[in-house]
Amino acid sequence: MPSRTEDFFRELYDAFNARDIDRGLAGMHPDVDWPNMIEGGREHGHAAVRAYWERQFDTTDPRVEPERVTSLGEDQVVVDVHQVVRDRDGNVLADRKVQHAYVLRDGLVERMDVRED
Repeated sequence: MPSRTEDFFRELYDAFNARDIDRGLAGMHPDVDWPNMIEGGREHGHAAVRAYWERQFDTTDPRVEPERVTSLGEDQVVVDVHQVVRDRDGNVLADRKVQHAYVLRDGLVERMDVRED
């Protein structure tokens, strides 16, 4: 049976893949610190993450499937994901497995980092 933590993160990935930004942001702390994997740097806060995701969804079609959710204590979680990014014509730009490392605060995502091989 999946844990509450696993259910929480699967819901976040479901929201992302459905392009339901409001549902995704609901799982993030208002002061969330999020990586900008397209332009580099970091996005801070709900408004910045919303704008980043809107830009991302306008230019690419990313799909991220969680494969394993590992809790590393109360406030740290690592999610192994399979990520496929396509351009707007459906051509595959990236197909890889990476890790998403999360820090939680008050039960919400405070920070996310991408770990690549």
